[in-house]
Amino acid sequence: MSADTNTFENVKAVILSCHKNSTSEEKVNFYNTWAENYDQDVAVLDYRAPSLAANSISTHFSGDREAAVVLDVACGTGLVAQQMKRHGFGHFVGIDGSQAMLEVARESGLYQDLKQCMLGEGQLPVQWGLFDVVVIVGAFSVGQVPVDVVRELCKSTKPGGYICMTTRSNHDNLQYKASLERELKQMEEEELWTCVEYSQVEDWERAVSEQEHGYISGAVYIYKKL
Repeated sequence: MSADTNTFENVKAVILSCHKNSTSEEKVNFYNTWAENYDQDVAVLDYRAPSLAANSISTHFSGDREAAVVLDVACGTGLVAQQMKRHGFGHFVGIDGSQAMLEVARESGLYQDLKQCMLGEGQLPVQWGLFDVVVIVGAFSVGQVPVDVVRELCKSTKPGGYICMTTRSNHDNLQYKASLERELKQMEEEELWTCVEYSQVEDWERAVSEQEHGYISGAVYIYKKL
């Protein structure tokens, strides 16, 4: 998409076309074709989740940021790592299902390692208990990543480390969000982690569904592994 066609209506059409994809292969193909224009398109949406997540992590993390190892799950083109770099984090491992997205992330020079993996279709290709921070932004939503992936995020984190997750709170995602929160609570009851922040944000991003207008809301969750 060239700059002169990078309008809200065109970006909205691109995103709505993704919702028609039902298989994993179709979704990956969509993201592969979107990778080149992804950053410009989400900027049109005023997509704030990467900066909101990075700000929340920065608020709670008190260790050595330059030495901290961050696992960026569903890293896409690297928007979250860019934001976390501004807060002093410097060591990133990224995982994504789209090879084209990973190529853009690789060009950023932010990541020490990048791995291709379809979330929910096999174990995360990382060592358990290795990471100081694990973050997943944008992927926990209906039709994307299964809720039970949260358990792998927790397993990947060091005891005392932080897991940051986001999801949307718009109407289409409410059922998924409720399922996600049930799993988060269940894991807290199992004493796997404890919630240190839950924040609801009104102006998350511009609405793209036909039923919604203006901005939709979203949520940031920060858990500390026990």
